[in-house]
Amino acid sequence: QVQLIESGGGLVQAGGSLRLSCSASERTFGNYAMGWFRQAPGKEREFVAYLSRYNTALAYKDSVKDRFTISRDNAKNTLYLQMSLLKPEDTATYYCAVTKIAGARSTGDFASWGQGTQVTVSS
Repeated sequence: QVQLIESGGGLVQAGGSLRLSCSASERTFGNYAMGWFRQAPGKEREFVAYLSRYNTALAYKDSVKDRFTISRDNAKNTLYLQMSLLKPEDTATYYCAVTKIAGARSTGDFASWGQGTQVTVSS
């Protein structure tokens, strides 16, 4: 099973930017659609963004749609999440995961969760 490692989180002021990376352990990364999720303290894990295997389909949570960009480099087995205009409510642990279900958004449709990377946005 593919293993995922997220990185790139940190502390940033409101209005700032961060780029998260999700590195996969094997070349089969290209066989999967990918997703980013986040979980704030005391809250359920929620969908943030989805990207199909060949970048042909995208989906975003409404509140991040014009601020976040999901992308992938299959040659590098890496998924990215470029986050701009960050808000305090974006503070959470961010996770990546794989899916073979087209258009998936539910946590139950994803697997191989990484350990997460913390994003903290100060006001």
